[in-house]
Amino acid sequence: MINTFRLIYRQNPHQFRQFHKCMIRRAESSSAATTEMATSPPQPAPPPPSRADKVVNPKIDKIANDISALNLVEVAQLSDLLKRRLNLPDAPIMPMGGFAVAPQVEAEEEEEQTKKQVQTSFTVKLTGFDDKQKVALIKEIKSLLPDTNLVQAKKFVESAPTIVKADLAKDEAEKLKDSLTKVGAKIEII
Repeated sequence: MINTFRLIYRQNPHQFRQFHKCMIRRAESSSAATTEMATSPPQPAPPPPSRADKVVNPKIDKIANDISALNLVEVAQLSDLLKRRLNLPDAPIMPMGGFAVAPQVEAEEEEEQTKKQVQTSFTVKLTGFDDKQKVALIKEIKSLLPDTNLVQAKKFVESAPTIVKADLAKDEAEKLKDSLTKVGAKIEII
């Protein structure tokens, strides 16, 4: 229980202080009210709030009253229980001063994760070709790309830089690069 107070206090000390002040006032007012009740006759119920025109479901009203009667530890437990049951992520707590600047540590961790990720799919890109071996390159492209005739292969080669194939394994991309460079293509693997 003490650890819960420490955790809540570390997260938002201002809110904890406000809650503490509220609890002290509530205790003082309830003790004053009990002594006043014992000495004075019962009084009629206070008038309804200014928003009396809105009818609230009694079930909702009871839940709101029950929640407002909880102490700080019980509110934290209720919050944890609702997060588990409703599968809600933990929301970051916003500091009182306004928007929080993202810590540098998180940015550095993200950069390290992207560096650690190994590239598994590669793209073979035709960046240029040797004019003397253009015919051989067109024939090679025709054989590599399914449903391509010579005219389409010629237009494909002449429209360089273009992507020959995408989402290939590294060894397939290397084989494709070797076969195309033998016929005068300038290839780049991305």
